[in-house]
Amino acid sequence: MDKVRLGKTGLMVTRCGFGALPVQRVPMGEAVKLLRAAYDGGINYFDTANAYTDSEEKIGNALSDVRDKIIISTKTMAADEKTAAEHIETSLRRMKTDYIDIIQIHNLPSIKEREGAIAAAFRAKEKGYVRHVGVTAHKHTSATEALDSGLFETLQFPFSYLSDEKETALYERCVREDVGFIAMKAIAGGLLKNAAACRAFFGEKPGAVPIWGIQRQEELSQWLELEKHPPEMTEELRAVIEKDRRELSGAFCRGCGYCMPCPEGIDIKNAARMDMLLRRSPWRQYYTPEQRETMERIRRCRECGLCKSRCPYGLDTPKVLKYMLADYEDFYEKHKGESEG
Repeated sequence: MDKVRLGKTGLMVTRCGFGALPVQRVPMGEAVKLLRAAYDGGINYFDTANAYTDSEEKIGNALSDVRDKIIISTKTMAADEKTAAEHIETSLRRMKTDYIDIIQIHNLPSIKEREGAIAAAFRAKEKGYVRHVGVTAHKHTSATEALDSGLFETLQFPFSYLSDEKETALYERCVREDVGFIAMKAIAGGLLKNAAACRAFFGEKPGAVPIWGIQRQEELSQWLELEKHPPEMTEELRAVIEKDRRELSGAFCRGCGYCMPCPEGIDIKNAARMDMLLRRSPWRQYYTPEQRETMERIRRCRECGLCKSRCPYGLDTPKVLKYMLADYEDFYEKHKGESEG
């Protein structure tokens, strides 16, 4: 499988990265088989996070015996130094390894010179527990601030063929500055259904490494086949992309939170991404009485326009929220008899 240099880290990673958030939903035995099949199929890059319940543990159980042949990135959402250091230690233990290739500081509210979680990451690097330090962000301003700081070797940011000019410029800046660019939400949280079009798009973005969220063998087989026979950008695929851009660009919530707070108390940041949350992580956590009450608040929406006016991506937020509520209720009716592993 083709590999690409991940910026100034010098790490050679497969262009097909394994996003391990969805394996939370897969029972341990099945997850181990899936992760091992990914490795056997040629994938050498696996991305996870401390917050992804048992994802790190599953990686450890599946791949610890081939640790020297794979590259792992994980994340801490902590802002303070002590908690971030604890997260790093926990990640090492869960994944049965004595080093992390890339520790990523997730979604910091501000970037300051080696303070808080950043200090913990660099101290872990000095000890040999971490090889490289990166950052993940959902907000364009946060990503820009991270690049301006010059502290990080990689940036993970939402990027797909629905991305706008500002997001594309962010990718191009990373290429110019030799910062490894890791594309999260490469299928826009599940909105994009044509895998060949997605792969062809990234074929034209050689400096970006997409991590595909994978939780089923058929999904893995699909991506492996597309790496074996990479599709060229044909007029047909370009037409698919243009159609999706016209129809979906206004429906993809990146979770940046600029729309908050809502005068009616609606948790817009999570509610507007509910379809992705339901299908890519353990879904029963979203059907507690408290969570159901939170989603029901969408019915209070007065369409005052505040959230819509604040959205940097131009989403029709009230429309998206109503769709998500309907999908939430429909999903539960279809799956309420299921058990999660």
